[in-house]
Amino acid sequence: MQEILEKKQIKNIDFNCDLAQSFGVYKNDAEYELLDYISSVNISCGFHAGDPIVIKRALTEAKEHNIVIGAHIGFNDIQGFGYRETQLSEEEIEALVIYQVGAIMSFAKTYGLEIEHVRPHGAMYKQAATDFTFACAIAKAIKKCSSWLVYYGASGDITQKVAEHADITVAEEIFLDKSYNSDGTIDFSAKDNSNLEYNIERLKHLLSTSEIDNNIGGKTIVNADTIHFTNKYENSLEIIKNAREIITPEPVNYIKVKNSGWV
Repeated sequence: MQEILEKKQIKNIDFNCDLAQSFGVYKNDAEYELLDYISSVNISCGFHAGDPIVIKRALTEAKEHNIVIGAHIGFNDIQGFGYRETQLSEEEIEALVIYQVGAIMSFAKTYGLEIEHVRPHGAMYKQAATDFTFACAIAKAIKKCSSWLVYYGASGDITQKVAEHADITVAEEIFLDKSYNSDGTIDFSAKDNSNLEYNIERLKHLLSTSEIDNNIGGKTIVNADTIHFTNKYENSLEIIKNAREIITPEPVNYIKVKNSGWV
């Protein structure tokens, strides 16, 4: 059952990006260039990327930039960078999630930090965006780690239903570079679009109308709590710089507290 959405101006939104997307001799220093422009980061937990030294640097950099931190969980697939689909039982999913979230939570506490959200990576993200049962298993495991954690998932029916079924706070996520179906789901078969003008015009339209263009030439109204920015393009830094000039991002939990009247 799809929620009936209405056009609305988006006044507050989170910008997130992935961090600690390297390990050993493989370095990805470009990802740190985005920290001046985002409001939350997803730190890899060691399964698809990230090792103890990389995770430590990511946490300290996030702390220095006063950015909200979250765990970036994935399948145990460092060779495939977490992009290969894996079929797991609910018990295996729970263990996989708790192991990774627990590692980042413990690491963060040593630096006086707390994690506030959890975002799946790669094949895990895609499966969670298309499989309600799988997404629920992830969300239930996250809640076992802490009832305060926010689950970052693809905008749409599945994430909304997960929020109700697992009784967990969710942040519905939008991409500026991905193609969308008419029902607001991601078209994972389509090539991403890194054109600067396209991304920025898409952001402006999203903020003013809560609509995103779809792959049949129309517009679809979506829920957008957070926007994911990647560092994989040559112009990734330019895209997020321009996005930051349009709106100053705010973390999901801060937005929720502010909207409640507490701040």
